Amino acid sequence: MTTLSVGMITFDTTDAVSLATWWARHVGGTVRDEADGWFVTVDRPDGPALAFQKVADPTPGKNRVHLDMHAQDRETAVRALLADGASLVAQQQMPGFRWTVLADPDGNQFCIAQADGA
Repeated sequence: MTTLSVGMITFDTTDAVSLATWWARHVGGTVRDEADGWFVTVDRPDGPALAFQKVADPTPGKNRVHLDMHAQDRETAVRALLADGASLVAQQQMPGFRWTVLADPDGNQFCIAQADGA
């Protein structure tokens, strides 16, 4: 059996450069334009790359795959993301754990999580 590893997480978008730049600001990544704005990656020092491919018509509705991000200070991270164009989808919690569901400027949902007391 072959073991797979995550090399890249790819998003469809109508503006690959703009969305890649937005994500790079928030994950500490470096934008690399691979194909004249049609395929753009965000290289990250501590994890898989994020990729953005330009399409004429992204899949409508809720995305089937989303990123779960962690932050030392979830509330500060959420405020910064909202100030930079993210939108609030929901606040969630369960015993010992809280997360905020956000959407990036293209509507792709992702979560910012933090364990209680962390």
